[in-house]
Amino acid sequence: MRRDVAAMRQKPGALLRLWSVGLVVCGLFPGGTTAACAAGRVEVFYAGSLVRLMEHSLGPAFDKATGFHFEGYAGGSNALAEQIKGRLRPADVFISAVPSVNSRLMGPQNGNWLKSYVRFARSPLVIGYNPRTPFAKDFKTKPWLVVLEEPGLRIGRTDPKLDPKGRLTLSLLARVARAEHRPHLVTRIFGTPENPAQVLPEEELVGRLQTGQIDVGFFYSLETAEAHIPSITLPAAVTPHATYTAAILNRAPHEKAAHAFVRFLLGPQGQRILRANGLELMAPRPPAKRSARMPAGPHARVHTP
Repeated sequence: MRRDVAAMRQKPGALLRLWSVGLVVCGLFPGGTTAACAAGRVEVFYAGSLVRLMEHSLGPAFDKATGFHFEGYAGGSNALAEQIKGRLRPADVFISAVPSVNSRLMGPQNGNWLKSYVRFARSPLVIGYNPRTPFAKDFKTKPWLVVLEEPGLRIGRTDPKLDPKGRLTLSLLARVARAEHRPHLVTRIFGTPENPAQVLPEEELVGRLQTGQIDVGFFYSLETAEAHIPSITLPAAVTPHATYTAAILNRAPHEKAAHAFVRFLLGPQGQRILRANGLELMAPRPPAKRSARMPAGPHARVHTP
């Protein structure tokens, strides 16, 4: 079951209760005898844009195929890296939406949490809108940039300090501003980078749009495809992409399960699930120096500094 890591920090009592439940389920307390936990669990910290994929597709398929038990924790990639460094709770695998975030966990100055990571899939940034919003017709008939400047439009995006998608969103509009020679465009549409009227937790953005709390939001294409959200494809020249990476953390408490999860992710069944959920698999490249901690996959790219 997915748990919001940030909420755990705010509610230590809830964390203790959930930890106790995990022990009961996995047979460490009387009454816990489920077969799914017989081989152990794997705790995966993953980018919040992957919630539906992880919780409804990949996680259950992994459990069924391996006998291990997937436990996922979603959040902004930057925030999750800080959670790992702060030792909020143990983690086995880290899945980020931007490769550069991994550097925050590399080297002695960062605790030597990981030595290498693998790039396995991509997803472009798109604009998703609520089909019931009064602005839906405008998105179908007008240029997207014109609609974003219309008065009263409620925009949702993620925090650029905590989530790479938020940073890519700002980068997108900055590129457009340069191309259009409109230096004030970013401020006109977004206000400040951390405008509290627009910035929302990544895990809540889809739900806020679907319930009509916002009219439009910035998402990765897999999010809009999974949630059946109408979307605007942006010009290729300015469109940034999420590049998803996976890493097995050093000192992972469930190392065997961590290796099993990454092997499944990069293997034939995992690759089919990724593709079916709208992700673009990374093209193979010549073999790189490979860390013994990272299983290989047919489409994955391994990075070892």
